[in-house]
Amino acid sequence: MPTWQQLRDVKLDEYTDAADGWGKVSSRANSDKDRVDNGMFAKIHHSQKGEAATRAGGDVQQLSRNYQYLHTECGLIRTALNGLATELAAPQRKLKQALEDAENLKFTVKPDGSVEYPTDSFVLSPGSHTAEHGAPVPLAPGKGEGVGSADANKGKAEDIAQRIGDAVREADEIDGRYAAALRRLKADPGLEVSAEDLVDAAADTKALQQAAGKYADDDRIPQGKSAKENADWWNGLSQEQRDEYATLYPASVGALDGLPSAVRDDANRMVFAENRAQIQTDLNKPAPNQYIPNPNGSYPAAVLSPEYKQWQKEQERLKEQLKGSDSIQARFDATGEGGLPEAYLLGYDKEGIGRAIIANGNPDTADHTAVYVPGTTTNLKDFDEDISRMTDMWRETQKWAPGESVSTITWFGYEAPQSVVTDATQKDYAYDGSPKLLRFMDGLETAQGGPDNSHTTIIGHSYGSTVVGDASNKGDLAADDIVAVGSPGMLTGRAEDLDVGADHVWSEAATSDVVPAGGKVAGLGGYTWGVETWNGVPFNAGYVQTVPSDELFGAHRMDVDTSGHTSYWERDSESLSNQAKVVVGEYDKVNEDD
Repeated sequence: MPTWQQLRDVKLDEYTDAADGWGKVSSRANSDKDRVDNGMFAKIHHSQKGEAATRAGGDVQQLSRNYQYLHTECGLIRTALNGLATELAAPQRKLKQALEDAENLKFTVKPDGSVEYPTDSFVLSPGSHTAEHGAPVPLAPGKGEGVGSADANKGKAEDIAQRIGDAVREADEIDGRYAAALRRLKADPGLEVSAEDLVDAAADTKALQQAAGKYADDDRIPQGKSAKENADWWNGLSQEQRDEYATLYPASVGALDGLPSAVRDDANRMVFAENRAQIQTDLNKPAPNQYIPNPNGSYPAAVLSPEYKQWQKEQERLKEQLKGSDSIQARFDATGEGGLPEAYLLGYDKEGIGRAIIANGNPDTADHTAVYVPGTTTNLKDFDEDISRMTDMWRETQKWAPGESVSTITWFGYEAPQSVVTDATQKDYAYDGSPKLLRFMDGLETAQGGPDNSHTTIIGHSYGSTVVGDASNKGDLAADDIVAVGSPGMLTGRAEDLDVGADHVWSEAATSDVVPAGGKVAGLGGYTWGVETWNGVPFNAGYVQTVPSDELFGAHRMDVDTSGHTSYWERDSESLSNQAKVVVGEYDKVNEDD
């Protein structure tokens, strides 16, 4: 336990000055990591091929991991030192006030914290008196012993001693919390940060969350608020507070719609790196004993142990998670390849079927933004194709908008149906997913600075278009154009019902794509009064169900030269080209069905 003299004399500004130094190292490491990820990889793609590129890429990945670890650990030290100084300030103030009160009363605070006080003991003659010193009041005596005493100084001394003791004990509790967290913050010798090191960094973060909860509480981070409220909270923080919250609670900060994309990317990459490292280390754990004696005592003599069966099941789950994280890492590593811009991780969660939101280029500063919402069977373990669709979209837009900045985003931020037969026929997935999409789109618009700062297109594929339709039905969808691709229905009967207006609703459906027809069977379309036609030929009339590829729906029906339900993003296809033209606002160049 610290002494009251140590608490009195401690210079808290030395802690905050040290915290500033660690903060600078953390920020520098983060900047260096960004340069590695977005600059060095690009140069490797330009200058190296084959085995040389692979080896160089591996070295750069290791360097990026080192900087990530340095950014995290130094940021935690900064937060711990600032938290320690901030929390110690209160007991130090209490102590100094108690000492000041003792001095004013001519009391003496002894080295052990006891308080000696003068007492009026007898009168020598009228009008004059002398004073004796009472016995020292010990540190933190029982309260109230001097109350009602003829000697008022005794009660005052007891109060001062109590306050001194309280201040010292409070400081001791604070010191113990932070000392334990700080002792964890040490790196192994060597220049290579391993997966185990990143796992340890995640544990360090949790330990400091517990220690610094009174200083930087997760409850202060907005929960369930609008994008504007999130942005207002963030903008109201100092830069140091922002850095500390992002370091201490990266998952919470990375999930906040409305914050700058660079901030969300930094926070989510921290979570991603540590989660991926945890998956890798869990996969490397040794298997338990495979066989045990048959408990029935019959043939066979040995059977698989329950522990081994559970281990096998866990291994499969971990392999799926690793496959999904490898897809995301591959996109990070592809920066600069064919001119591909830097990636931004705007959302990430490995649990269950997973979640991920990945942008090609910074949407906050983009002239044109496209948000792609995937559909049925989307999950993180098979995420390669969904990422590739938007990288191919980005490349295609460069043909039609040279000199303009474009950001294309894969938004997998909802629980997608996993079964075509049982799940994709239900509306609940759209009902649950559409509020999340609305919040993300609002956040995108907020981070961009308003609705006029970027032309935004939202592309819904398959059941993703149903989510988009429900979002438009529920609220003000922050988009300029909607493209429905292979849509089973948008839960509304006419394009004019969508927020963007009929002239900005576009549809693609291959003749061999059976999903639009299946969507009608499931009731995912909408109903309207009119005459259905096919290539101008009427075949049904009355109150009929429509999907975006129907003429009666009223969308622009774009030409398609691909087949099936998943080929709309084939490179050099007209299907992809038409979508790209909408994304960059070149409407007059879109080829439509006659």
